Amino acid sequence: MHTRLLSVVCCQLFPILLSPLSLCYHQLMSFGPRPTMRLGPTLTPMVKYLMIACAATGLLQVLSPGRDIEVIFGLTPYAVISKLFLWQIVSYLFLHGGFGHLFWNMVPLWMFGSELERYWGGKEFLRFFLITGIGAGLLSIAVQPFSLIPIIGASGAIYGILMAYGLMFPERLVYLYFLFPVKVKYFVAFLGIVTFISALSSPGGPIAHMAHLGGMVFGFLYMKGLLSPSAVRQSYQRWKLKQLRKKFKVYDSQRRKQKEKEDDFWIN
Repeated sequence: MHTRLLSVVCCQLFPILLSPLSLCYHQLMSFGPRPTMRLGPTLTPMVKYLMIACAATGLLQVLSPGRDIEVIFGLTPYAVISKLFLWQIVSYLFLHGGFGHLFWNMVPLWMFGSELERYWGGKEFLRFFLITGIGAGLLSIAVQPFSLIPIIGASGAIYGILMAYGLMFPERLVYLYFLFPVKVKYFVAFLGIVTFISALSSPGGPIAHMAHLGGMVFGFLYMKGLLSPSAVRQSYQRWKLKQLRKKFKVYDSQRRKQKEKEDDFWIN
């Protein structure tokens, strides 16, 4: 009961915490004598394209009759597994459940995503956005493979962006309501703990907590270099080398035993 209450309260507080009217950055600039405070970064190209894509898809949702778009392009775990609707693992990221859902996903995409794109470049940021979003969807499918309820929204990728921002700029401050300074690392850690508790307490609720948790997990793995093609290839090569070593040890031990038998035979 307590964990469910915490989940509901924090889900209501999350949009407030990320509100552009209540959160600003406090950065220590290495080339200036004073720290600078700003409402948010300038909009970068890839973030702008993603926001336009989400807004355009939202408009199509409003104009289309019924829920055909959500059923076809939302992430339905059972449909992905049984009917191989694999495109849903990507398309669900651009659908949202109304203006509020869209708005509160686009705000952190702008505020934190633009900063990451400025450091990584547009292609790398898009790759990160898709990998964390797809990872969030895959975790949701793994936990509830027979669910018939479509999952929509870019929240999984947004939580991955928050994780990356916390790892890259842990000492930066965010001012909640312009009054309360909180370091980004503590802010992200708090969100991660709440998301984990929420995912365990209400996995089948109306809010896709498991997708949020998956986004953070895949964001962490990506930032640690465990999801890049080179890292995957190196891990496979290490595994293969380990298997060869095991085979060599078995073969070597068998050769030793055979040699001992032969030695014993000639000695006798």
